[in-house]
Amino acid sequence: MGLDLGLEQAGWTCAFANEHDPTACRTIRSNKPGLNLLEADVRSLSASDMKDFGQLDAVVGGPPCQAFSTAGKRLGLNDERGNVFLHFIELACRLQPRVIIVENVRGLLSAPLHHRPHCLRGDGHPSLRDDEKPGGALGHIIGHLSRYGYSPTCQLLDAKDYGVPQKRLRLLVMALRDGQAMQLRPLARPAVTFRQAVKGLSEPAEYVQLRSQQVTYLKRIGPGQNWRSLPPDLQRQALGRAYFSSGGRTGFLRRLAWDEPSPTLLTSPIMPATLLAHPEEDRPLSVEEYARIQTFPDEWTFAGTTTQKYRQIGNAVPVLLGRAIGAQVKTYLQNQTTG
Repeated sequence: MGLDLGLEQAGWTCAFANEHDPTACRTIRSNKPGLNLLEADVRSLSASDMKDFGQLDAVVGGPPCQAFSTAGKRLGLNDERGNVFLHFIELACRLQPRVIIVENVRGLLSAPLHHRPHCLRGDGHPSLRDDEKPGGALGHIIGHLSRYGYSPTCQLLDAKDYGVPQKRLRLLVMALRDGQAMQLRPLARPAVTFRQAVKGLSEPAEYVQLRSQQVTYLKRIGPGQNWRSLPPDLQRQALGRAYFSSGGRTGFLRRLAWDEPSPTLLTSPIMPATLLAHPEEDRPLSVEEYARIQTFPDEWTFAGTTTQKYRQIGNAVPVLLGRAIGAQVKTYLQNQTTG
């Protein structure tokens, strides 16, 4: 509900929501008991299921992104989750709102429409078809929106440019019906730091425990540092086999900096290669800190276990990013009406 809350802060009203995850549905019901919530797989829904809600100004969502993430196998629309994404686009088009807003990972920019296994590429195999090349999935989606009379634009946004205390690159697809394409403008203000984000949080905090070995090394690492700050003789010991991996490996044994925005929040703060540890305390970020970084209101509560809370918050659109999107789109639509 991060995107929805942001839109509401910008003056929109949520007519209904769709969520499949039972724990996330419990969260929504506990915070928004009067909201029309359709608890179902979006693929089981059709436009006729929403006829009672009348003409919609916007359909917004963040369909599953793992099929396009550079961290996964990138099966695109061959992946079951990719098909969920495509069904969401088709459903949104059939509802014919004035605008369709979709948030997703930046990997969608380069994901293929159909994935050809690597063992079937190269010498002795046909060249990749257009739908198997990077960007094929996004091209298909843009074409689909255009065929329904929408003017789609794609924009890579960094949440820190919109008041969110987090470096979070995401792809925004905005499709306006019978209108000109529009681009979102960043806010002209300094980035919000982790220190500012968590100011005033009270103890005790809710968090999962780190492994004792991680704590041992973190005691020798300061704010904004990672494994590279350890003495050379401990670096190889701390990373194990990952020491010989390629890349910067900046997420290993990483503490956040006090006076910078947070790195991108993931669905867990304790994964070895993407650790999100407190700047000074020997623990990962807490659920409360996660929520502040994603700019959820303090009164918003999350259902489920601690692990489930992390996942819900990490998967959400930052609320202030949603508000920035909602405010600019609302102004644009109003100008179209009065112009």
